[in-house]
Parts: sequence; C-alpha cells; structure tokens
Amino acid sequence: MNIKIQQLTHFILVVEEGGFRAASSRANRSQAALSTSIKELERTLEQPLFESGNKSTLTPFGQICLPKIKKFLHIYKALDNDLRAAAAGQQGRVKIASVPSVAAKLIPNVLGRFCKQYPNVEVSLIDDNAAGVEARLLSGEVDLALGNCANLDVDAVNFTPLISDPIGVVCLKDHPIASMSKGIKWRELLDYPFINNGTCLLLEPTPARAIIEKALYSVENITSLFSVLKLGIGITTLPKLAFPDNESDLVWLPLIDPSIERKIGTFRLTDHTISPQAHAFYELCIEHLICSDEFNR
Repeated sequence: MNIKIQQLTHFILVVEEGGFRAASSRANRSQAALSTSIKELERTLEQPLFESGNKSTLTPFGQICLPKIKKFLHIYKALDNDLRAAAAGQQGRVKIASVPSVAAKLIPNVLGRFCKQYPNVEVSLIDDNAAGVEARLLSGEVDLALGNCANLDVDAVNFTPLISDPIGVVCLKDHPIASMSKGIKWRELLDYPFINNGTCLLLEPTPARAIIEKALYSVENITSLFSVLKLGIGITTLPKLAFPDNESDLVWLPLIDPSIERKIGTFRLTDHTISPQAHAFYELCIEHLICSDEFNR
C-alpha cells in the first residue's frame, strides 16, 4: 500500500465540506485534482469511499475509514509539530555537566534565559570536579560541559573559551596577609600553612608550585575547604568564581606573582553533533558570558 498523507487529508476535507467543490476551494486545488486524489486512494484501498450516486455520502467502508483516518491525521499533525519543535530546540532534553563554581555563579543566569525561551525543554544539570566533568562528556552522559580547559583531550573535545577567571589567595579576614587587597606574591605565602585543593593544580606550571609542595593539608570538597579555612589553620588559593560573594569570614586576594588565570568555557565532543536544544544552550552561554561586561571587566 502507498497511501499518501495528502490523499487522506483530501478525504477528510470532502467529508467536512460536504462535497468536492467546497473541499477543492479549501484545499486550493481544482475539483478535478481533488477527485483524482480520492480515486487514487480508493484504488489503493480497493474499496470505494463515497457512494457513486452521491459523492458527498460515505459508503459503509468509508464510514469505517473516517474515524481511523481522523485519528491518524491527528497523530501525524502532533508528530509533525513535535519534530519541528525539537528541530527548533523547543522540545527535548539537554544534559549539562559543570564544575561547581561555574554551576553556582554563571549557569543560573543562562539557565533562567533558556527556560524562558525554551519552556518545554527538560534540563539536567550535574556539577562535578574538572576531571569528572570531562569524563561525563567523553562517556556521552552529557551533551555539553562547562569548566576550565586544563587536562582536556584536545583531539576528542572541542573547547570554546568564554571568560578568564583569576586565581587568588583565600584566608581569614583577620589573617596577617588579609590587608594586601591589591595583590600578593607567592613567596609571601611560604611562611603560612597551606591547604591544598583540586584547583591548586593551576599552580603546578609556575614557581608557586613550591607552596603546594609544603602543604600540610589537602581538602578536595569545596564546602569542607571553607570550613577548614574558617578554623584558621591555613590559607589556600582559589579561582575568583569559586569564592562566595556573601562570604563574611574569609577574604579573596589576587595573586599577582605569578598572575594566573583559568580559562572557563564550554566543551563538547569533536566528532559528535549536539542536539538543537544543546546548541541553543551553547549559544546562550556565548551570548551571556562573552558579551557580558560583568564577566569581562
């Protein structure tokens, strides 16, 4: 069987309009063309749909077909709408992995705009450390990832830098170095106990790695790290985005020697086409972060 959607649509139009003349006007086709379309459908089905003496009256077979064809066309229309919406990024699902600092400070603004523009798209946001974010992307668990470009597999991952995030020193507000708001050199940190954390890997290629080598403590979880810092047993280094805006006990000071920045951006698999939904989120990230004065001052 080779039934065409157009033939089924013409059949419904004839029934709804009560005849071929009115149906042809609604279909914007000639009456002869509409009649030919119905005849081809009848030949395919091997049964007449309309009584020969009254072209507006359904045969018993036509009466059986009518509700079935209506149901099919309703499903087809819904499918057509859904597929077009999905192609435009208006439906579906997007999964994103992000390092915690980006998830907390940058993604909410992008996500807010995305939800307004694409209210029917499901969004799944997973936060993880840099290694975990990359692993989730490489495994295909997520469509997009946001974080820094350190240690990325450049052959498998396409990285788009968005902003630069400076590295600084974090200590208690009453610490002896807390007044150095214009910046501090790494050598000035050697006299104080240091707490190592995952982002300290950014110091490795610089002379400041000497600070890590003498670290007395190591804390990976960011929440635990702040708790330990508040005990006053040491200081640490962190990207500025990882430092809470409402922190009342600790202070972030720029590290000026060496001056270190991490590049924050989006990355996706090189040989994988992302979904329209993920591409829409990606475009919003670029628009909000690259074009925003807030993150490029």
